[in-house]
Amino acid sequence: MTVRTGPTRLKVILIGNSGVGKSSLTARYVNHSFLTFHRATIGTDFVTKDETVDGRSVVLEIWDTAGTERFRSLGASMYRWSHCCVLVFDVTSSASFLALEAWREDFLARGDPPDPAGFPFIVVGNKTDMENREVTCEQATRWCARIGAQYHEGSAMEDLRVNQAFQDAARAAFQQVRYLYLVVGVARGGGGGGEEIQ
Repeated sequence: MTVRTGPTRLKVILIGNSGVGKSSLTARYVNHSFLTFHRATIGTDFVTKDETVDGRSVVLEIWDTAGTERFRSLGASMYRWSHCCVLVFDVTSSASFLALEAWREDFLARGDPPDPAGFPFIVVGNKTDMENREVTCEQATRWCARIGAQYHEGSAMEDLRVNQAFQDAARAAFQQVRYLYLVVGVARGGGGGGEEIQ
């Protein structure tokens, strides 16, 4: 058997309505900066960050997707081979929170994970620095409990709990890779390189 060398590559995709702060969360985590202007993502942006999960080096591939309807048709190609999906909403917009169910269903339908019931989702409520909050922590927590997702809320602008959300996404993605390799018996989206998963 050939043993791959180098860090395991983990694909994490961010989805949610336009304007909820997916790009700002990514910029805060990867570059430790905040985007002071809104630039709508066209299709998808892709960045990487080295991370450590349970003492192992990994490369987190972060796919930041457009939240507008005209790019929804790209979903299948972007979603496929993901190891974790981060659903992002704006705590000052109940519409963005209510849309998460449709985003999740779209991901499961188009991404075609081998075990949809066990696929890891992380939910992030962004913009807690704003005063006009429409979605309570309790509402979001209840919905996450129903779908079996982890919940984080914070602020990309104020750098509140952003790192923890991405680190938990990396951990969930790594566990998904282990599951695919050891249980399902496929290195599906295993990253095109990386150490042998034990």
